[in-house]
Amino acid sequence: MAAGYFLFIRHGKTASNAERRYIGDPDEPLCAEGAWGAEALARGAILPPVDLLLSGAALRCRQTVELLFPSKDYTVCPMTEIDFGVFKGKNADDLAGDEDYENWLKTGCMGDIPGGDSFVTFKERCCEAFEDIVKASGDGTTALVIHGGNIMAVMERFASPKQEFYAYHLPNCGFFLCRYDHGALIVERRGGPA
Repeated sequence: MAAGYFLFIRHGKTASNAERRYIGDPDEPLCAEGAWGAEALARGAILPPVDLLLSGAALRCRQTVELLFPSKDYTVCPMTEIDFGVFKGKNADDLAGDEDYENWLKTGCMGDIPGGDSFVTFKERCCEAFEDIVKASGDGTTALVIHGGNIMAVMERFASPKQEFYAYHLPNCGFFLCRYDHGALIVERRGGPA
């Protein structure tokens, strides 16, 4: 694929997102605010017509897809969220003073997670999945409703000009619209619910 567009949308908010908890792979539904955010994005943002629609397997991703694109069929995306291991379900307050957590923070939150994923492995997994998606995409617009970490990993590797991982953080229901040109993602719009 030489050219086309990719629309990356972070799923709507969950109760754990609102409490700033490390969720990872648990199948948590959208909270009322998350459903509102997806509905607001559907109403307010001028999103391009989508030719291929992919959703993360998690319930929060699928619910977001169904609110944003209610009449469009979608396929489950092969990208999976990071496994937060021993941090799963907890937030910074819960983990205050925890030695493993303090050591992880010292890595800029980029080190291996005890009992969970290696950040290097996670990012590589996301980028390999994206390369497969590119091969399956046409010249139109492919939308991916996935997790924030997935989006940051792909953007860090493929976006031009280059920025570091956390520069691509999106709020829930935030999005990047990117033109794909010979291996690079060129950001044309960044937005979210109005």
